[in-house]
Amino acid sequence: MVKSNVQFPRVRKFLSYYRPYLRLLGADIVCALIISVAALLLPLCARYITQDVLGGNLQDALPQITVMGVIMLGLVGIQALSTLFVDYQGHMMGAKMESDMRRDLFDHYQKLSFRFYDEQRTGQLMSRVTNDLFWLSELYHHGPEDLAIALLKFVGVFAILIHINLTLTLIIFLFMPIMAVYAFYFNKRMNRALLRSKERIGDINAQVEDTLSGIRVVKSFTNEGLERDKFARENARFVESRCAGYKSEAYFSGGMEAFTQIFTIAVIIFGGVGIVNHMLNIADMLTFLLYVGSLTEPIHRAVNFARLYQEGITGFNRFMEMLEIAPDIQDSPAAVELARVQGNVAFREVSFRYGDHQGYVLRNISLNIRVGEYVALVGTSGVGKTTLCNLIPRFYEVSEGDILLDGNNIRDIRLQSLRNHIGLVQQEVYLFAGTAADNIGYGKPGATRVEIIEAAKKANAHEFIMALPDGYDTHIGQRGVKLSGGQKQRLSIARVFLKNPPIIIFDEATSALDNESEKAVQDSIERLMANRTMLVIAHRLSTVINAHRIIVLTDNGIDEQGTHDELMALNGTYASLYHMQLRM
Repeated sequence: MVKSNVQFPRVRKFLSYYRPYLRLLGADIVCALIISVAALLLPLCARYITQDVLGGNLQDALPQITVMGVIMLGLVGIQALSTLFVDYQGHMMGAKMESDMRRDLFDHYQKLSFRFYDEQRTGQLMSRVTNDLFWLSELYHHGPEDLAIALLKFVGVFAILIHINLTLTLIIFLFMPIMAVYAFYFNKRMNRALLRSKERIGDINAQVEDTLSGIRVVKSFTNEGLERDKFARENARFVESRCAGYKSEAYFSGGMEAFTQIFTIAVIIFGGVGIVNHMLNIADMLTFLLYVGSLTEPIHRAVNFARLYQEGITGFNRFMEMLEIAPDIQDSPAAVELARVQGNVAFREVSFRYGDHQGYVLRNISLNIRVGEYVALVGTSGVGKTTLCNLIPRFYEVSEGDILLDGNNIRDIRLQSLRNHIGLVQQEVYLFAGTAADNIGYGKPGATRVEIIEAAKKANAHEFIMALPDGYDTHIGQRGVKLSGGQKQRLSIARVFLKNPPIIIFDEATSALDNESEKAVQDSIERLMANRTMLVIAHRLSTVINAHRIIVLTDNGIDEQGTHDELMALNGTYASLYHMQLRM
């Protein structure tokens, strides 16, 4: 896992997601300000009625009350429409920004190399795409809105109350610092618990993904109880983390409610004293009571913003941690596109190890594979056969040496161009959820049904596909669970036939098959060999007797090479392996 040398300016990156929605953001903030202004004006309207209208000539009171009532209803209507806009369009803006970030992260995941995925748990990666970004959506929407409303209301209420009665305002505001400290203290505790909860839910995702991916192994060993216990441990850790959060949340909510009541009591008591001492009238006291809710709301919103910020910025930092991991395999600035590939592959003193602190899997491998040649790689497990093949499409980068394709260093070829000219059939076939046709068509997006059927026929897959309930439109299940091993292999070979690349790599494609399936797959392979460079990793040596050349790998590199007959005549490593398999 390689960190990018270029550090993302995170603040700029955070704000960049607003760019496509600046008009919507502006409208959202304007509506939030309208909500605040309406909330500030309504108590003043009530004060006007109680003090100016009812305290004056009552003969003209009814028309004035009617007019003021209409104005107040208008303010409520405007406030309701603005709230509707903020709640709907604001949330939609946040959801779209979340979608944009999810798209960027998913795209970035696809750029990262095998080395990255060797070190990661799928459940944790999924959690970053889903749970973490949800809280960012809330921050993007509510953040500017809460700040705008809190600031305007706080300043507005403070100015209005000072204008009405300075002494009572200062008495009330003495409680504000205590309330703010209390609120931010328990909010901080909630945020710490929230961070732990995010980590725990990621662990739960990883555990569920691991168990469900291996559900057949679980059931075959009747280890449902063991998996249940593992899940219960992760689930209990999650509940424990939420417990601390809910406790702090209870203290926070209860304390804020108590402070609101304290403000009300303070207005009643000190307002009553003011009325007795002729420093305040009843209309002003009523206005103070109406503004108590507006006074505590900015604190609520400020604390809510702090919570959203903590939740969102935690998710954003986890998002950026992924985005700042530069793919360790990417196109060089001068990388070229190959228009036509013949298929000559050359290894020049190639060495490879998976990590700087690990031993070499391959060392000083030099090998020429000619155009149209059928080459088999054989050897005991762990000598690097699959690793050598994974280096050709640059799934991993060579540690030392060079690999050439038609004389071009593969580091100087665009990755997409390089991989477009290589077909890979692996021992562990991966089929996507969907139909048989969908999975064959994966080899050539946009292929016609005629092309898909022709590829299936070449791969000896057409007959069994037609025997399926809906033929090519049969859903084969996640990972192709409704098919046998041989059927899945033939679908994967049909996929390669459809792709039609000049270089084919078979990674022990028949090692796990029965004799009948192996023969069908072997026939498919022989059809696929025509006019192509073929590199086959073989477990069963009987399947590669007809190879043009057999390369015998050991821990020391290439030990022997030649045809089957030549290697048997040498009576060396290959002959020993061959005779051993005959006796099994």
